Amino acid sequence: MSQFSAIDYQMMSRAIELAKRGRFTTAPNPNVGCVITVNNEVVGEGYHKKAGEPHAEVHALRMAAERAKGATAYVTLEPCSHYGRTPPCAEGLIKAGVSKVICAMSDPNPQVAGRGFNMLREAGIEVSVGLLEQDARALNPGFLKKMETGMPFVQLKMAASLDGQTALSNGVSQWITGPEARQDVQAYRAQSGAILSTSKTVVEDNASLNVRWGELPSYVTDVIEPAQLRQPTRVILDRQHVLSSDLKLFHSEGEITRVAQAGGDLNVATNSANQLDLAETLQRLAKEQQINHIWVEAGATLAGSLIQQQLVDELIVYLAPKLMGADGRGLIGALGLTKMQDVIELDIQDIRLVGCDIRIVAIPKLKQK
Repeated sequence: MSQFSAIDYQMMSRAIELAKRGRFTTAPNPNVGCVITVNNEVVGEGYHKKAGEPHAEVHALRMAAERAKGATAYVTLEPCSHYGRTPPCAEGLIKAGVSKVICAMSDPNPQVAGRGFNMLREAGIEVSVGLLEQDARALNPGFLKKMETGMPFVQLKMAASLDGQTALSNGVSQWITGPEARQDVQAYRAQSGAILSTSKTVVEDNASLNVRWGELPSYVTDVIEPAQLRQPTRVILDRQHVLSSDLKLFHSEGEITRVAQAGGDLNVATNSANQLDLAETLQRLAKEQQINHIWVEAGATLAGSLIQQQLVDELIVYLAPKLMGADGRGLIGALGLTKMQDVIELDIQDIRLVGCDIRIVAIPKLKQK
C-alpha cells in the first residue's frame, strides 16, 4: 500500500506545475514548486523564479502566513540546508511550524543531499520522500546532470526534409520548417543556458542565435514579461578565428563565448584530427560558467561529432513534409560505420505535429566506448 494518498498526489502534481513556470528564468538554479495545505486545503503556494531571489518555499510560506503552523508542505526538491544568497528553506519551514513535509526527491548535490531532511526531522517534522520523483526529475535535467556528473545536459536540434536533407546542394536552407516549428525552437532556446554552434554555421546563416520575444509561443509569453527574458550564452566554436564584428551575432542580445585553441574566450585543446575537444568544452562550460543545459544548433559535422562521442542527451528533430533529393546536404556527418551493430540506436520519447512539421524527441542509446 502506498504511503501517499490521492490528495498527496494531487498536491505534488500542483507543485510540479508551479515549478514549470520558472523554467525560462531560474537557470542556473533548479525549477522548484511548493504547496502548503491545512486539512487538504491549499493555504500557500509558490515557485522559484530567479537565481538570487526567494525560493519556492519562501513564496508559499509568505502566502500561508500564520496558517503554516501545523500545515503540510509539498516540495518538488529537498529544501536547502545552507546559506547562499538566500537563507536555508529547511530553516524557514521549521520556523513557520509546519508539521509535515512531503518531498518528491532529495538534493542531487552529494555534498548536501539529505541535510535538509535531517534538519527537518531533528526539529520534529515528519518527512516523506519519493512522491512523483520521476516527474520532479524531469523538471531539471540540466541541473541534475551537472550535479551528478559535472557535465551539462545537451540537446541537439536538427531540421530536415522528409528525406533527411538539411539544405539544397547550393546551401540554401531557409526555410525548411514552418513558422510553428521555428516558434518551438525559440521556446527551447529560452529554456537553455547556452546555445552551441560553429563559426561556419554563424557565418553561412548570419545567425544571431538568441531568443526573440516576438517569435516566442504564447505559452511562454503568458508566464514571463519581456524584462524577465533571459538570453542564453552563445557559445561559438571558432578554431580558425573567422568570426567578424559585422555579423548579426555581435549586434543582438546575449553574451558570446568564442571557443578556440588559443585567443578565444575559452581556450581548449584540440584532438588528433585538429578539432576542438568537445568533451572539455562542455565540461568547462558547466564548471566555469555554471551552464547546466546546452542547446545545439549547427551543421552536420558538429552534430555527427557530438553523437559519435556520446555527448548528446536528447535529440530534437523536426521533419518537414518536403523532399529535397539526394543532391542536398545530409542531416549528420559521416560516422564511418561498416556494421549494422554499430549504428546509433534511438529511444523515441515523443512524436507530434508542430504546425505542418513532425517533431521527434529521442534519446541515443549509449554503447560501451
